[in-house]
Amino acid sequence: MTQRTCFVTIGATAAFDQLLKAVLTSRFLQALRASGYTTLLLQYGKNGQGILKDFEATVAAGQANKDGIEISGFDFNKLGLGQEMWSVKAAKDRAEGVVISHAGNFHSAVDSLEGPRRKISVLMKLFQGSGSILDAMRIEVPLIVVPNTSLLHNHQVDLAGELAKQGYLVHGHLEDLPAALVQSDALRQKRQTWPPQSHGADPSGRGLAGVMDDEMGFYD
Repeated sequence: MTQRTCFVTIGATAAFDQLLKAVLTSRFLQALRASGYTTLLLQYGKNGQGILKDFEATVAAGQANKDGIEISGFDFNKLGLGQEMWSVKAAKDRAEGVVISHAGNFHSAVDSLEGPRRKISVLMKLFQGSGSILDAMRIEVPLIVVPNTSLLHNHQVDLAGELAKQGYLVHGHLEDLPAALVQSDALRQKRQTWPPQSHGADPSGRGLAGVMDDEMGFYD
């Protein structure tokens, strides 16, 4: 079977145990298998290793099943998550996978100004604390963002939903991540060209990657 990776990242600092547990349920692992995934890679942060170890113990005891998925994890990579992100990108020996990310820290609301450059600038402000989201968008890999609904006084849910409507990503819900996988495959088909259909013409003609490079100061 062709390799296909689901990379889950919760960031370096804040814990998101609910997300880690959700992607290790039999229901989600079966959904991965049904969608042709072979690998689940977890970036579980400074406190999440115990969750993976507990899962592996239940598998060893015959109380859980990996459903044919190769599962591994690590706390964080000081050099960044570029290698893990690129492992999701399609290549001659692997199919395109998906990144599932925490939502980071949102600091403002999506404004009504139009134009791809303005919208990307807004995104950069919104996703402070979650470079993984920007990384995934820059290299154009499918992205599912899962807000941490246990946090108080945040706008993660509203903003993730709004950005999903605009076609940037899939808004994932802890209680139904298998559905987010299906939505991600559908969005992948729509994103063969950018911007999404609801955005109108892209005046730069360079697509999302080009706009992201300009805004973040990357030059070829």
